[in-house]
Amino acid sequence: MKRAIIIVLDSMGIGAMPDAFEYGDKDCNTLGHILEKMPNLTLPNLTALGLDKVVTALQGRAKRKDLPYPACATILAEQSKGKDTITGHWEMAGVVSNVPFPVFLQGIPEELIKQLEDACGVQFIGKEAASGTEIIARLGEEHLSTGKPILYTSADSVLQVAAHEEIIPLDKLYWICEQIRATVQPPYEVARVIARPFVGQIGNFQRTTNRRDYAVPIPKNNLLQDLLKQGYPVSGIGKIQDIFVGINLTRGVHTTGDADGMEQLIKQYSTGQEGLIFVNLVDSDMKYGHRRDVEGYAHNLAAIDGKIGELLDILDDKTLLLITADHGCDPTAAGTDHTREYVPLLFYGAAVKEEKQIALRESFADLGATLAEWFGIEYTGEGISVAKEVLKDASL
Repeated sequence: MKRAIIIVLDSMGIGAMPDAFEYGDKDCNTLGHILEKMPNLTLPNLTALGLDKVVTALQGRAKRKDLPYPACATILAEQSKGKDTITGHWEMAGVVSNVPFPVFLQGIPEELIKQLEDACGVQFIGKEAASGTEIIARLGEEHLSTGKPILYTSADSVLQVAAHEEIIPLDKLYWICEQIRATVQPPYEVARVIARPFVGQIGNFQRTTNRRDYAVPIPKNNLLQDLLKQGYPVSGIGKIQDIFVGINLTRGVHTTGDADGMEQLIKQYSTGQEGLIFVNLVDSDMKYGHRRDVEGYAHNLAAIDGKIGELLDILDDKTLLLITADHGCDPTAAGTDHTREYVPLLFYGAAVKEEKQIALRESFADLGATLAEWFGIEYTGEGISVAKEVLKDASL
């Protein structure tokens, strides 16, 4: 029986990639800058898993001492053109995106707006590039009085629709987003359409956990499809079901936040089912990175670290744990967008050779290739496996 877990610490980049300036992200470093601002942040479990080997600012800080299995770490560079959730997760699964998804920094094109309004049978307000919380605060009153949903975009390849849950019920909001997803075609085929429900009164609007993402389907040659074809179940927790549009998943579980995500992971793992559990923990990105809240980001990482400690206590010797990120979102940077960064990749389990650092990898897809070798399956995705460097014996 083979088991593996991927935990994606959404947006926890560890330093600017060489081409970050092309994305307006020179000198970004999500975790490094958080550690500079929050000197008491220790992350003992992640540090014990090797995060201190790839993040200098963690060296010498307190870490857990009693791990029964070895761990090792490396750094991944993103090969795809982009810095968003879809390109990051697709590349982990073995799909490199050489052509970036479209973005609308100057606002949503009028031609596209007309197509969307015709398809949805509504008139939108907003129709611009904006911060989600800011545009809700600015246009929320108009939305309440007119009933028109708020359409907006960002520096990512997204179209987002915000609506008060008492004005536009969730089912209607989701339907609108589904129509948008079905309508957008090249050259306007964005990576994600996102439903952004909110509640509250004028001056105190709050987004809810009923968000839904509608993504472009992943191309066929990928790790998840290969696992399913060869008899291994794949469970998605958090945004994973939305990111992969429910395709190539045996089971998908939406969550109300990172604490719930870790609880769902532990619950699913405790069933003893073999195969892959793929988890996205989004709060650091959604609640703190985009909001440029350094303290909130740090506290959330500390809470995740504690939950990871609970997971480490129950892992069996047939499980390979991988912890990584999908992009950066430096809360000390200007603006509210993702940042183009390297990410860590931590390996932990009885099959891991020893505690060490592996040389930088040129693609997130090396994660997918390595897991394919761990499971002993035929792999159709991209990437180069590091199983021989990381694992004692991939057949364990």
